[in-house]
Amino acid sequence: MTEKPLANPNIPEEVRAVASDGTRLRYKLVEMAAQIKDAITLGRGDPDLPTPPHIIAAAETAMRAGKTAPTPVAGLPQLREAIAAKLQAENGIPVGPENVIVTTGGQEALYLIMQCLLDPGDEVLLPDPRYTSYDEAIHAAGGKMVLVPTDHADAFNLRPEAVEAAITPRTKALLIVSPSNPTAGIVTEDRLRQIAEVAERHNLIVISDEIYEKFLYDGWQHFSVASVPGMAERTITLNGFSKTFAMTGWRCGYVAAPTDFVDAMTRVKAHTTGPTATISQWAGISALTAPESAAALADFQRIYTERRALVLRSLKEMGLDYSDPRGAFFAWTNSSSTGIHAMELSYLLLKEGHILIFPGNAFGENWGGYLRISFLQPTDQLEEAMTRMRPIVERYRSR
Repeated sequence: MTEKPLANPNIPEEVRAVASDGTRLRYKLVEMAAQIKDAITLGRGDPDLPTPPHIIAAAETAMRAGKTAPTPVAGLPQLREAIAAKLQAENGIPVGPENVIVTTGGQEALYLIMQCLLDPGDEVLLPDPRYTSYDEAIHAAGGKMVLVPTDHADAFNLRPEAVEAAITPRTKALLIVSPSNPTAGIVTEDRLRQIAEVAERHNLIVISDEIYEKFLYDGWQHFSVASVPGMAERTITLNGFSKTFAMTGWRCGYVAAPTDFVDAMTRVKAHTTGPTATISQWAGISALTAPESAAALADFQRIYTERRALVLRSLKEMGLDYSDPRGAFFAWTNSSSTGIHAMELSYLLLKEGHILIFPGNAFGENWGGYLRISFLQPTDQLEEAMTRMRPIVERYRSR
């Protein structure tokens, strides 16, 4: 597809001005959608389902019992123990509580990781497309991004040979996000084992963002690279409660890493945000240990699976292709058949259809032929959004 330039007059200046910054572009579109009374938002990745009642009850119990004083900076000992137990039992990662730090959400985690890991000029390999908040965290630490290509035909799986080809003498780390935001692809176990060999051969640190690990489809399974023998000492695993338990506003994430790295993160955190909110940590303990959590996650999985099927069926009816969405909450949709740049299409969908959908270039400058559609709305809203979307897409596809 020959993309129209981003100076296209159909796109307002306030949008064009932030086109090269994926994070600012997403926030600008969210801001515009907030001004539209009946807008249906299929942009952000924040679960719309309520936090399970037993988790809320645990926070309330902690408050009523006066358990609200600040915790140690690295987190409540009970929560660090629960996280370590979870990682051992579910992910096969050989860690103890001393290998865990509780963070104020995943955003803080990725910022702290880069601050403690990178020296000016260090290179980090990132899959392309990508979640662009990593861009800012890397740049803030003085690091440099090196993009590793992934492609539609391979379901955006990460290829070991592409990783190795991108390595230079300045490469310090490799970022893996699986399941992926924005593509909903995964890095499969066979590839991860091969990538682990590459990392060991070139003495790389691996940052494994596993925030979407609990939601996979069509029989696909999550695999943690830190479980590969010899990888725990060179892997930084990022995870949290926001996506899994619909707790985005609770701001509670965590990192598992070698103890010296956890100590470094703790020192920086002590002088920035300090401990994560105490009641959120008590809620996190309940999320990981209460027997009710298994049923809650099963309900979430069922709901997301049904919504995913609705969106994929609708896209197929519109004639839009999409990569194989093996996990997370998104459909990474090839919009190139419309003949217009994804940012223009995204703006038209918002202006005319009152639907917020992020353009692919919000996740990397190479992706102006894609849309990222989330299915984090009730079924009736998703159906309405697809109904509104269809005539706009078909208008351009029929030209």
